[in-house]
Amino acid sequence: MANRRGRESAARRAKRKRRRVLIFVLEMIILVGVLGALLVVLKLDKADTGNKESVINAKVNEEVAEQVEAEDNSWKMSGYKNIALFGVDSRDGNLDKGARTDTIIVASLNNETGDINLCSIFRDTYLNVGNDTYNKANQAYAKGGPEQAIQMLNANLDMDITDYITVDFKALVDMIDDVGGVEIDIMDEEIHFLNDYQIGTAEAIGVPQSQIVNVANAGLQTLNGLQATSYCRIRYTKGDDFKRAERQRLVLTQVAEKARTADVATLNEIIDDILPKVKTSFSKADLVEYASHATSYNIGESSGFPFERVTGNMGKAGSSVVADNFEANVVEFHRFLFGDSEYTPSQTVVGISEKVAADRIKNGL
Repeated sequence: MANRRGRESAARRAKRKRRRVLIFVLEMIILVGVLGALLVVLKLDKADTGNKESVINAKVNEEVAEQVEAEDNSWKMSGYKNIALFGVDSRDGNLDKGARTDTIIVASLNNETGDINLCSIFRDTYLNVGNDTYNKANQAYAKGGPEQAIQMLNANLDMDITDYITVDFKALVDMIDDVGGVEIDIMDEEIHFLNDYQIGTAEAIGVPQSQIVNVANAGLQTLNGLQATSYCRIRYTKGDDFKRAERQRLVLTQVAEKARTADVATLNEIIDDILPKVKTSFSKADLVEYASHATSYNIGESSGFPFERVTGNMGKAGSSVVADNFEANVVEFHRFLFGDSEYTPSQTVVGISEKVAADRIKNGL
């Protein structure tokens, strides 16, 4: 029996690794952290850190709160700092209610080891987005800002999140330009979509259309910030949103490598470009504290929720990503973030799971 469980556990780990999904906003935020405490302190007053009072009022399920404080720590959540990371497609610089979240990520920091496990919540995932309304996950932030989005995560995933960081993708455009662009091997099928997305991206961040440089040919080439960010947004080739996540990982991996070897002047420029585009519940003192320990943090595994899923039309919600057995996916989510957890879903999650399953049957999925 023990051997069988061991084999199943190993199989789960292997399965998770095959499904790793890294999202560009996530790596961007982490990169900013490791640039160094000194630069962060010097530039910290540029960030919007004035929302602590409202966000800490985000609801945490009583069953979850009890387990976090339980002496036996069977859920393994004690000793972790869980943070919501949001990337919004803002057309006017708005990082609050009304903005659409292209990226939703739960980052779980093990305070003892410094390891950070990361799990993206696919933006089209069919969830309870607040007030027992079921829709795509990205509707929560649009309707109620970061507080409602956090409450959505806590309710659907049995989490205890009270803090968040939000950025828009203009920060990525600026960062890529600051490091001199990235080398990407463009495929023929991507050219049309990349150039088309440049128009919308430029409009969203206030760049004149005259500054757009179209990609003319396939092959390895250096993309500027606008081109590379538009490349990250492609979702209509084979693989859809899941392929898009791979593109985002490729771009940010290159950005991170360039930033690590950049001189102080370049790092200073990156900080100047990014921090004004950040909205967070963390106080300045919180950010300084985390930044001072940034070099001890290690990025662990990354993946995407739901792990097992189907895609189809869910009535008014439209085309959605639907968990294949929602309750089992939440169990896997806890194992992914917290290791060998004895987590059992709360009654809230059980109820959500039943609703998702019923709606799936109703819509013929």
